[in-house]
Amino acid sequence: MQDSAKLDYLLDLLGSLAEEGRRVLVFSQFAEMLALVAQALDERRLAYQSLTGDTPGTQRAALVERFQAGEVPVFLISLKAGGVGLNLTAADTVIHYDPWWNPAVEAQATDRAHRIGQDKPVFVYKLICAGTVEEKIQGLQQRKAELARAVLEGGSTQALRFDEADVAELFAPL
Repeated sequence: MQDSAKLDYLLDLLGSLAEEGRRVLVFSQFAEMLALVAQALDERRLAYQSLTGDTPGTQRAALVERFQAGEVPVFLISLKAGGVGLNLTAADTVIHYDPWWNPAVEAQATDRAHRIGQDKPVFVYKLICAGTVEEKIQGLQQRKAELARAVLEGGSTQALRFDEADVAELFAPL
């Protein structure tokens, strides 16, 4: 595996959080990335489990029960597989490994830990490398959220519109 500062940071963070007794949800939009994280966690002998679109539906409930019961400290979840129907109130930490275009998708994933029965604060981390497309996506997410807020609150959306320059900036060389 090639060196990755972001993956190294995640692994160090997960190690520290596990030592503190934290219960962590790690979301990624890419099942392949979760497989790389799983491989690295295996090498470090840190217990985890995974839920992706390839996980049989019959196993979902058992995975949730194991996490809720405290059998594993880390739950790796793809955004699409973890977006609906999961109640993971045992989690006190949520990590978004990579950004998604739609901030509502990330919020929905974070909400897996914010459910009835949650009795502790939940810390949320977004791992974003400076000077990358991820950073640009984060900027677009913030503008999209501002646009939605302006529409819902009846404000002006003139200054918040996306145009060709925004798309060109997203795909400009880094």
